[in-house]
Amino acid sequence: MRAVHTAGFDVLPLSHEQVSVEDRAALDLALSSLAPGDVVVNTAAYHRTDDCEDRPHDALAINAIGARNVALSAHARGAAVVYYSSDYVFDGAQSERPYVESDLAAPINVYGVSKLAGEMFVRLVNPQAYVLRIASVFGVAGSRGKGGNFVETMLAKARRGDKIEVVDDIVMTPTYAADAADLTVALLARHAPPGTYHLTNAGPVSWHEFATAIIRGAGLDVPVAAVASASMPTRARRPAYSALASERLAVLGLSARPWREALTDYLRARGHV
Repeated sequence: MRAVHTAGFDVLPLSHEQVSVEDRAALDLALSSLAPGDVVVNTAAYHRTDDCEDRPHDALAINAIGARNVALSAHARGAAVVYYSSDYVFDGAQSERPYVESDLAAPINVYGVSKLAGEMFVRLVNPQAYVLRIASVFGVAGSRGKGGNFVETMLAKARRGDKIEVVDDIVMTPTYAADAADLTVALLARHAPPGTYHLTNAGPVSWHEFATAIIRGAGLDVPVAAVASASMPTRARRPAYSALASERLAVLGLSARPWREALTDYLRARGHV
C-alpha cells in the first residue's frame, strides 16, 4: 500500500475479512469497478510450509484455485493480475548459481506444488499475468500467519538469552517486503511485459549466515550455532539451494539490491539500530 501511494496510483485495499480468493462470486462483486488498464495484486497465500503437507486441499484451494479465481475475475474486466510465488517451486538440486526465471521448476513439497499450480493457472486464464517470485520474506508489518518473521524471532531469542541454533546447509535469497513492493510497482509503472520475474534481494546466503548478520546488525554479541538440517527435521522437504536471481529486471533498468543493505534498512525501520 505504501509503495503504491508513493508512486501516485489509486488503490483499493481488500482484506481477507472482506473477500476470500476461494469465493469467485465475492471476488466478482469486490472487483466490479475494475476496467482495462487496472491491476489486481493478489497477496493471498497459504504459506505455512509444514502445514501444507498435512492440509494439501487448503494449500491448493488458496494458492492454486484461489489464484485462478482472482486471475479470471480480473481478466473478465480487462485487468492485469499480479501473483506472488515462491522459490520453493524449485527442487534445489543446482547449487552453482541462483535460479533465474527461465530455469525449470520442479517442486519437492506440497507448498511448492501449490504455488507452481497457481503460476500455471494465472498464466493460462489471464494473458496479462505477472508471476513474481519472492522468498524468505521479512517486513515491518510481520506475517499474521507466521506470527512475525525470522528477523524478529532471532532478535527475540538473542535478547532472552536463548540458545540459538540455525541450519547452515540451506541457502536462499531473503526478500525485504518493502523492496519487493517497490519493484512490483516499478514493473507496473514501466508497463513491463507480463511474465515471470524474480524479486528477492540479491546474494545467496545460508540461514545461519543470515541469522548471524541479523544479530550482529542489531549490535548484539550472541553466538549462533550452525547445525545440519538433518538434525532439525521438518514435515516438508526444503530445497537445499533455492537462491533466486533475475535475468529480466536489468532489461527494464531495474535491479534488486543486496540483502545486507535491505536488512540494515529493516533494522533501522524497526528501531533495532
